Amino acid sequence: MAQGRGSAAQGLSLGLLLVCLLVGADVAAAATYNVDWSFGADSWSKGKNFRAGDVLVFSYDPSVHNVVAVDAGGYSGCRESGTKYSSGNDRITLGRGTSYFICSISGHCGAGMKMAVTAS
Repeated sequence: MAQGRGSAAQGLSLGLLLVCLLVGADVAAAATYNVDWSFGADSWSKGKNFRAGDVLVFSYDPSVHNVVAVDAGGYSGCRESGTKYSSGNDRITLGRGTSYFICSISGHCGAGMKMAVTAS
């Protein structure tokens, strides 16, 4: 009987190990991207394949720029409507779907300092 319980415990341990490996593989697959956060940033993301969990690093001079995570309306209308970042070294983890970012300093978004990123 003890041998039967040992087999169940081994099976459970093996199952937990497999789950940990799968979760670890997904985390290991996350990439970090250094965003060229400047005028014309709207073209930076083109041709890149993003996944949920990837990290965008926005590096910029905080006395001149900022990053605001906005909704689609804020993106298209250059309206500040979400979370504002202003450290100059902002790390933002992508969720599944489209994420929108703008610089809310007057005139910057309209000059192309905005970006839409779609993560699978």
